[in-house]
Amino acid sequence: MRIVDLFSGAGGLTFGFYYNRENNTFVRNENCNIIFANEYDHAAAESFRINFPDINMINQDIKELTEEQVRALIGEEEVDLIIGGPPCQSYSTIGRRVYDDKAKLYNEYYRMLSIIRPRMFLFENVKGMLSMKDEKGNLVIDNIKNMFENINEELGYNIVYDTIDAVNYGVPQHRERVFIIGIRNDLDIEWDFNQLEVEPEQLTLEEAISDLPHIVSGENIHEYGEEQPENDYQRLMRGTNTELSAHFLAVYGDKIQTIMDNVIQGEGKDYINSLVDQGILEEQYRLTSGYKNTYGRLYANQPCTTITNNMSTPSGLRCIHYEQNRALTPREGARIQSFPDWFQFTGNKREIKTQIGNAVPPLLAMKFAEQLEEILG
Repeated sequence: MRIVDLFSGAGGLTFGFYYNRENNTFVRNENCNIIFANEYDHAAAESFRINFPDINMINQDIKELTEEQVRALIGEEEVDLIIGGPPCQSYSTIGRRVYDDKAKLYNEYYRMLSIIRPRMFLFENVKGMLSMKDEKGNLVIDNIKNMFENINEELGYNIVYDTIDAVNYGVPQHRERVFIIGIRNDLDIEWDFNQLEVEPEQLTLEEAISDLPHIVSGENIHEYGEEQPENDYQRLMRGTNTELSAHFLAVYGDKIQTIMDNVIQGEGKDYINSLVDQGILEEQYRLTSGYKNTYGRLYANQPCTTITNNMSTPSGLRCIHYEQNRALTPREGARIQSFPDWFQFTGNKREIKTQIGNAVPPLLAMKFAEQLEEILG
């Protein structure tokens, strides 16, 4: 399969096509050839390059990619598949839903389709995309369908889409995302989301990260210590890796630390305020702003909630470790996203967390790769 990855980020989708899972280890999938990838963000592009050094990464604004440049990159042979989609924050249901320039990046996706003319494409975005409207009040999803079905007189794509929760496909978190599949209308190909292989059991947060070393405020840990992997998922994530990266925490102030010390599993802001009401905590610890899940502690025996770039921010949505009095580290976030421990993220701390939070979970991407490889060969 000849593949192009657009808006690639650090490479979550590419990972699922680049590797197969065999005997509980990741091995190179020689049937998938990622011709080039495009990513505007420099730090994410560098992460991609480090992890996939043999793939041609074009680190520039997709709007500046010329037709001549793209044709030179793909060559004469047909491209089977484009993977990727515009940045998910643009359609997010978290915060104001604004039809901005970023949201219009799907126009660039459309332009790439008209140049590359792949047999199929796989486009991922957040659930908010389904209710997002443009400045005229039209649903963005309808605009996309109409555009892609009639690119020009000779080219169009039949569109199918569904909301997929990664937790059903071997990823230890609830993460609902919209996946759009486009099939070039001159091909006799059908896609059924029900053909994706569902895992028999859901992984819990504890099963995903319990072997990672204990850490406290302000630390940056590079060694596993004495803890050994306890299950197949942890063994898969470690592989032959010996040195940890991105297992760090910010320094918390006394107020935030006290709140984390007192919140219990499954509870958050309202629980802390109840402790204030009972006189167990002083009035200074009352939380007057934020969502219900603010300062929320995660359950050990359930899948994690959705990993975002706020995974290490206790005042954000639920992200406090089920046992330790702290938020999740970026490495734990990467584990929960199903990135193996040897996958490297570059950039500053904010950029690293953004790369992890925005990614398509590699194990979910792998499920799509298996089906698409069967269809496209």
